[in-house]
Amino acid sequence: MKTITEIEAELRAFDPVKYGKSRNFINGTVTELGPYISRSIIDTRWVMDILLEQGWSFHQAKPFLQQLAWRDFYQLVWQHKGDAINQDIRQEQVTAQREGVPTALLDACTGIDAIDEGLRELFETGLMHNHLRLYTAFLACHMARSHWRESARFLYAHLLDGDWASNALSWQWVAGTFSSKPYVANQENINHYTGSRQRKTYLDKAYEELLEGGIPQALQEVRPFDLKTELPASEPLQLNANQPVLVYNCYQLSPTWRSNQAANRVLLLEPEHFEKYPVSSKVLQFALEAAAQIPGLQTFVGSFDQLKQMAPGASIVYKEHVFARHYQGEEDPRRLMIAEVQGDFRSFFAYWKRLEPKLMKTFSKR
Repeated sequence: MKTITEIEAELRAFDPVKYGKSRNFINGTVTELGPYISRSIIDTRWVMDILLEQGWSFHQAKPFLQQLAWRDFYQLVWQHKGDAINQDIRQEQVTAQREGVPTALLDACTGIDAIDEGLRELFETGLMHNHLRLYTAFLACHMARSHWRESARFLYAHLLDGDWASNALSWQWVAGTFSSKPYVANQENINHYTGSRQRKTYLDKAYEELLEGGIPQALQEVRPFDLKTELPASEPLQLNANQPVLVYNCYQLSPTWRSNQAANRVLLLEPEHFEKYPVSSKVLQFALEAAAQIPGLQTFVGSFDQLKQMAPGASIVYKEHVFARHYQGEEDPRRLMIAEVQGDFRSFFAYWKRLEPKLMKTFSKR
């Protein structure tokens, strides 16, 4: 767990030009900022501001800014569509023949060495390179012929940067339900970007041959995704009746949010939420370690309504997040790179077309 000061120091030493040239390679330049952004410890605007302060031009920073933009785009889609992102958005997944997660993913034994290594690293560290996520989704959706939803829940549960919008919509992009066509990759492509040299696998084919034939033997078995998140014990809350209650959750853990305000600060962990969107013990521990960096933060395990009943008449404040839509009180807005670029965008291209000119203008003023 890094502090804000450590994150800032690493970002100031970051080279977005190297990132743009190598980010698709497993050993390429990456930032590993994802867990801190998805938990709102930092936000995309904060990251962009540091790039500006470091003097990078828009052209130099563009590939990295586009990746930040994907995060903002997915959040906007989620804000407008809500739970609809849990279903096929544009069209059905044409390759889906069954539900469940391929057992080979759960056991990291797909027979594709680079993917298996990536899955083992995910289980151990909670981290997975974005390109490996695409390969994993491709394997589940198109080679194993499983619907994207359950496998997406599996991956989300193990990712330290688990963000349901980015995760579910990325899987839909691979599945072809939120894109113009399904994403596919063969063994040659995987070898190129991972540095592996594996041959004679069920993916060692031309692209047009990949989806021909039946499900590979290694991917035949599927299982329902079943995980229970063990939440910590709730603390007896000590609330000052004369101060507002600032509600934090696993997606709002900013140590700088209203940091100068006298307030009751409560980390809300709702069992009902974790039943629907379970996470691994490693992911929960990451969130709890981040919460420990917020002075005076108390933990309450229960529903928002129960928390509200414990603070009758108190002013309740929280930050915008789709998972917090049932909260009641004063809502602070989410910070995006460019706040005024809002809307229900059909595609990332449509969003980027609106965003890019404003980013160029912002960087030209530095």
